[in-house]
Amino acid sequence: MSSNEKQADFSGVTSKVDSTAQVTPEADFSGVTANVDSTAQVAGDRHYTVQKGDSLSKIAKQYLGDSNAWKHIFDANRDVLEDPDKILPGQTLRLPSAWR
Repeated sequence: MSSNEKQADFSGVTSKVDSTAQVTPEADFSGVTANVDSTAQVAGDRHYTVQKGDSLSKIAKQYLGDSNAWKHIFDANRDVLEDPDKILPGQTLRLPSAWR
């Protein structure tokens, strides 16, 4: 910017906000509880031992008929799997009996 150009002068600008809106208190979740005893509710009696090259979607396609059902296998095995992309050969996974 050259010295000949005028700069905006905001020194006299003020602001005020008036509101009659009522402030809503934050939600209270102190009485909320939840329990998960096991994944048995979503898992069936069928098991599968992971082989080299397997993925949850590949297992889902083969045993559940739909590769998109990998999420259901993951949900049934949350106690042993932290990441659906990290399954290891030799792991035994429970297969959901009904997922639709």
